[in-house]
Amino acid sequence: MSLADEVAAAHAGEPNPAALVGEFRRTPVLMPLVNDSLMSAELSGIRWLYAFSDEQELARFAMSRGAARDAELPYARAVGARLLDVVIPAIEGPAGVVLDAGSAQGMVFPPVSGIVPDSVAIDLTEPGPTASGPGAPVSGGAA
Repeated sequence: MSLADEVAAAHAGEPNPAALVGEFRRTPVLMPLVNDSLMSAELSGIRWLYAFSDEQELARFAMSRGAARDAELPYARAVGARLLDVVIPAIEGPAGVVLDAGSAQGMVFPPVSGIVPDSVAIDLTEPGPTASGPGAPVSGGAA
C-alpha cells in the first residue's frame, strides 16, 4: 500500500504501524522552509517538523495560516528516511514529524524507537510517558 493508504487505514482503526513507518521512510515528502530553515513548532518539549505528502496539502496548510492562494511556497523535498535518520538526530533535543498538519488525515511520527534512531528516541533515554505509538493520528489543527 502507499503512504496515503497506510494513513487512511490508521485513521479507519486498522493501523499497521510497521507498514506505516516503512511507507513514510520510502516516500518523498515536502518540508516547508522559513528563512531557509525547516518549519517546525515546539509542543511539550518536543520539536515537531512539518512534512506534507504533496503540494496541495502544503498549500492548504499555508492558506490556513494566512498565505495567499497564489503565494510561492518554498520547500525542500526528501524521502522520509532522510528526515528521520539524518535531520532528526541533528536537532538538539527530542524531535518528531507531523505529516499533513491540520488536515483530517494528519499523522504524527513521534521520537520513539522504531521511528527515529535509538540514539535519539525518547522512550529509550528518558523516563515518563511517550506518544501513543508509531504514526499516532492527530486531529485537525494539531501542531
